Amino acid sequence: MPNQKIINLNHIRIGNREKMVLLGGMNVLESAQLADEVVAHYREVTTKLNIPYIFKASFDKANRSSVNSFRGPGLEKGLQIFADLKSKYRVPIITDVHEPWQAKEAAAVVDIIQIPAFLSRQTDLVEAMAETNAIINIKKAQFLSAYDMRHVLQKFESFGHHRLLLCERGNCFGYNNLVVDMLNFPIMKSFGYPVIFDVTHALQLPGGQADSAGGRRQLCFDLARAGVATGLAGVFLEAHPDPQKAKCDGPSALRLLDLELLLTQLQRIDHVVKQQAAIPAELLAMGDS
Repeated sequence: MPNQKIINLNHIRIGNREKMVLLGGMNVLESAQLADEVVAHYREVTTKLNIPYIFKASFDKANRSSVNSFRGPGLEKGLQIFADLKSKYRVPIITDVHEPWQAKEAAAVVDIIQIPAFLSRQTDLVEAMAETNAIINIKKAQFLSAYDMRHVLQKFESFGHHRLLLCERGNCFGYNNLVVDMLNFPIMKSFGYPVIFDVTHALQLPGGQADSAGGRRQLCFDLARAGVATGLAGVFLEAHPDPQKAKCDGPSALRLLDLELLLTQLQRIDHVVKQQAAIPAELLAMGDS
């Protein structure tokens, strides 16, 4: 396996052999007050467990199933909420952009900008994002294989940008279903960039509720543990104080009160997987072959 890159974000080291990083928050900014409640809880738990933490939320959900679905406060109001949270909690922030003109404005406030899965092959968006100095989280499209992500990486690299993360979020499996192929993780790690596992989006049942996505929240612990056991740079999670009332992807969202238990388990698995000092070198070589 080639050298594994480490992406530095302030004091946080993001790498496949570094300790697990959490990209966690809520799906969409429903209100400034709710965002404050969510980030405060994440900050408390991750500080207690000593897990490097980056807050996630979307200012706009442009790819909702229905025209009647809630999209968020928009770029201007969303970035103001992010700026306030960043100042108050001293936490890095990740958010997604959908159009090229949004990339520069978002990157002026947040630390990581994310290219949505459905848009990960859009060259104009890739170029606009590459022109920023932000770290970029590349969601693997539901219709792409892990091997196809080489071409997305090469696009970013051709525009001179190498501060990249790869993010697994499941593949389409027939209609209204996603599956996660655990072999995708070592394949994407072989490209040398940090790999993140978006657990809660992988729990989606696209279109499963006729005009919105369904989900399998009850399987969150199982799927997260399986992914972290492959040795990853980090996990991506969305949680909500009351998922039943969430305005987007509630059926997939973790209950905020379950966050500490899940992270405690994932941290232990991550620690075991990455303790390689006592493993004979020939066995490590076999694992990388």
